[in-house]
Amino acid sequence: MRFGIGLAVAVLATVGTAEAQRPAPAPPAPPAPPSRPASIAPPSPPSPPSPPPAYQGGAAERTERFSRRVRIGRNGRFSISNIAGDLVITAASGDEVSIDAVKRTRGDERELADVTIEVDASNNRVDVRTVYSSVPDRRRERGRFGGDGRFRGNDWVRVDYTIAVPAAVEVDAKSVSGTVKITGVQGAVRAETISGGITTTATPNLEVAKSVSGTVEINDIATDRSVAATTISGALRGRNVKARSLELRTVSGDMALTDAASERIEAQSMSGSIDFTGSLARGGRYDFNVHSGAIRLTLPDSVGFHLDAVTFNGSIRSDLPRISGSDTDRGGGRGRGRGLSVRSIQATFGDGSAMIDVRTFSGAITITKR
Repeated sequence: MRFGIGLAVAVLATVGTAEAQRPAPAPPAPPAPPSRPASIAPPSPPSPPSPPPAYQGGAAERTERFSRRVRIGRNGRFSISNIAGDLVITAASGDEVSIDAVKRTRGDERELADVTIEVDASNNRVDVRTVYSSVPDRRRERGRFGGDGRFRGNDWVRVDYTIAVPAAVEVDAKSVSGTVKITGVQGAVRAETISGGITTTATPNLEVAKSVSGTVEINDIATDRSVAATTISGALRGRNVKARSLELRTVSGDMALTDAASERIEAQSMSGSIDFTGSLARGGRYDFNVHSGAIRLTLPDSVGFHLDAVTFNGSIRSDLPRISGSDTDRGGGRGRGRGLSVRSIQATFGDGSAMIDVRTFSGAITITKR
């Protein structure tokens, strides 16, 4: 116990001695006088902005051109089948088909070589096809396959065609994804595409213009054949169309026909209006049918017709003078006269030689004088 107390006394004595021997702290230094302010340099002019990069928005487009001339004769047959890309076909003089194409891609430039253009010419006929080759290993590495390991096609390479044919040549043009435009061809014309619009101008012998998703426009037709123009999703328009019969159909889109003449017209739209301006043929038959949309007919009074018009949710109005007939209004009553808004009309105008049948589930029906 004495040893512990003595050790503690010795330690405290040592600490006190060390504190006594430590020198006193020096007094703080007086503050330095303020220094003379330095002159301020004028600001330097701003540096010019950096130029934008050479390309913005993705990989640059890579192209490869194709050109060929093939003799076909003035009354030959030309066909083209494309996968992805636009088709522009025009009439020209001479007896050759001029084929100019541009392959385009934003992927690997080597992909252009995997898409070839085949041209077969024989017996006054020229057939052009866009062919996608077998799958190289590099596509497998880039993941161009579906979950089942099957290649889904290299349609990221598109081919745009510009073609000139003799005016009298028969033309059959098909594309999967792309617009089709045909101008001035006097021979029979058939144009089809799945995704894209179709426009035919000055093609008097048009037979078919069909699109699944796109607007169809047919202009300047004068043929004694039947013409079919259809689209599922898109508008259908025609101008100066004269044919023995017209089959016009659209599922979702408006239909407008101007300066039309035919012995037989069948026009149908599921969701969209129909606007028809044209003439009637004696003994002709004309059917206009819409599920949801209005129907407007602008007709001359030179040819009489018998009208059977019905709407389930809309009005019917006729400005043409009639010889006989009856109206049924919404309340089920009957009335006579011009300009009535009714649900159904069965009436004869003039000599009643043509037959017009008009049906719409939801929409107005209007018949006016041309």
